[in-house]
Amino acid sequence: MIDPEIFVKIVKRLRAAEVEHSVRILYACESGSRAWGFASPDSDYDVRFIYTHSAEWYLSFDVEKKRDVIEYPIVDEIDCCGWDVRKALYLFSRTNGALLEWLKSPIKYIEHGPFADRLNELEQKTANHTALCYHYSSMARGNAREYLFKDQARLKKYFYVLRPLLAIRYIEECQCPPPIEFHELVESVAPPLLRPYIAKLLETKQSSSELGLGPPIPEINAFIEAELQRHGESFKGQGRPDIQDSREVRAELNDLFREVIHNA
Repeated sequence: MIDPEIFVKIVKRLRAAEVEHSVRILYACESGSRAWGFASPDSDYDVRFIYTHSAEWYLSFDVEKKRDVIEYPIVDEIDCCGWDVRKALYLFSRTNGALLEWLKSPIKYIEHGPFADRLNELEQKTANHTALCYHYSSMARGNAREYLFKDQARLKKYFYVLRPLLAIRYIEECQCPPPIEFHELVESVAPPLLRPYIAKLLETKQSSSELGLGPPIPEINAFIEAELQRHGESFKGQGRPDIQDSREVRAELNDLFREVIHNA
């Protein structure tokens, strides 16, 4: 949940961005730990949005060279940035894991029109599971190597390893993109013997301003090591299949693009 005063502040900041950059925000959501469900009391607000310019902005021979992101420095613990709709649709066509999570965020600040709903429906038919698994595997390996496999572990980073590993298990078992909320992943695919350790760690994180260094948790480490070993090189070397190769998908994305810029 987002404090109502913070919610209003974020929406005002987003509306100000629309005026400053002459854009219209199609969709804005919370990303990161607050959307995933394991935020600490002092966690930042990771606000992400997708926007469109007027149709005339795109009618330029060098449109590819125009800036396609809006970024702001973190102020009042609010981290706010967004992507142009062309960039978002291209990344969607590449099964970009971060974008797919934005579209399923349980915390939405702005939703103009059916843009997110249309992409979520299309994702069910087009998302490449190998590309998603590679995204989550890279995330898990990087965080585990840097923060966990040491004499003292960065305890909050357990969630940044467990969540992607459970997401992979969900994709493998359910043959569909995973839910964004951590508790759903735990309930769906976490080994029963592991759940009490996860619950204890989660309770500590949600009630503490910061989880610092601490002794590694052997039971969780064993699961992480086993999963990483099980994956091995499974998701490497296969590239990132481009669903633009599908004429039907390309047509749907083009239709959606034209619709949103004509209604901007």
